Amino acid sequence: MDGTDIIERPNFCEACAIRNRAICADLDNQEIDLLNKIGRRRQLQVGEQLLWEGDEAVLVANVVEGVLKLSTATADGREQIVGLVYSSDFVGRPFSETTPYGVEALTDATVCVFRRKDFDRFALDHPRLANKLLERTLTELDRSRRWILLLGKLNAEERVASFLIEVGRRLEVDVDQPANLSGRSEFSLPLSRQQIADILGLTIETVSRQFTRFKKDGIIQMPTSRTIIVPDIKALINRAG
Repeated sequence: MDGTDIIERPNFCEACAIRNRAICADLDNQEIDLLNKIGRRRQLQVGEQLLWEGDEAVLVANVVEGVLKLSTATADGREQIVGLVYSSDFVGRPFSETTPYGVEALTDATVCVFRRKDFDRFALDHPRLANKLLERTLTELDRSRRWILLLGKLNAEERVASFLIEVGRRLEVDVDQPANLSGRSEFSLPLSRQQIADILGLTIETVSRQFTRFKKDGIIQMPTSRTIIVPDIKALINRAG
């Protein structure tokens, strides 16, 4: 890890905007101080790689701001995006010698990085962190199962609508909350249409047709190619099945 791109912040945990949602949420102040000593803040630019698939698992990280993609290489060398991580998500593989996937910034991002061996020791000594890590792992497993359902059972329209709802929710736009069914939501897509198509198992032409149909029906507006405005969230939820 090159120290030139890491910003030392002795008390960065105290000012962390996502502390109450991150894996360290259940730690007391003394534990937070100890975790602060082994962590560093790092800024990532769009396209910058944090972890490489198959490399030695040197780092783990918590996402403070931004969106990152998890990807793997197929047998013929093509990239396959297998997940997205957002603010407060954890990336890397504790207690493992090898990184199972690549991690790259889709937007400018801030991450809290730990040397994996330091983090492993801390987790073993502080059960509350280990329990939170297990809870996050199970949440990710549940999310993966939902995506298996999405890819296996839903049609193209339902997949694209479900994707927009998921991205909106993860970007902290409460698109699935009943209290906001008549509200207006706006967010920026972190992916190109080709990347969305790859994630959803569709062609880019099919994804573009669904976006066009949603715009024509007034379900979404797109002032730019990546800006999504949802004037009628209930209608989008209905399109998701």
